[in-house]
Amino acid sequence: MKIDIGISDAHRKNIAEGLKTLLSDTFMLYLKTHGYHWNVTGPMFDTLHKMFMAQYTELWNAVDPIAERIRSLGFLAPGTFAEMSKLTNVKEDTKVPKAQDMIKNVIQGHETVIKTAREIFDVAEKGKDQATMDLLTQRLDVHEKTAWMLRSLLE
Repeated sequence: MKIDIGISDAHRKNIAEGLKTLLSDTFMLYLKTHGYHWNVTGPMFDTLHKMFMAQYTELWNAVDPIAERIRSLGFLAPGTFAEMSKLTNVKEDTKVPKAQDMIKNVIQGHETVIKTAREIFDVAEKGKDQATMDLLTQRLDVHEKTAWMLRSLLE
């Protein structure tokens, strides 16, 4: 059945394509943060181990609403690592970094997600897609706050 929600087909497609990137960025940042939780060492172990767990849990809980928004717009959400690897802007590690570099890498990951969300916001606004704009606003708030907290560890 044709979708008739007051957003043109072209706008729905463009918004969904952006959300696919956001979903992939979020999932890859989740995976990176979870891996850091498992592999962090050093004097900040306890602090970072707990912080990474809180962060990967939040990221895990974020992927479903993003995927469901894509589906609400009438498109399939990427569901494989191969698909997400092609869509993501979050850089994958080639080795396990030191704790300080983990912090820097996670900050960069959050900043990447922030930039992706901002790009989609403009597209959603043009399409008058308030539901996507609301989702993006919530995600921006979480990622900006998390990046700030992580940056404070490096001062």
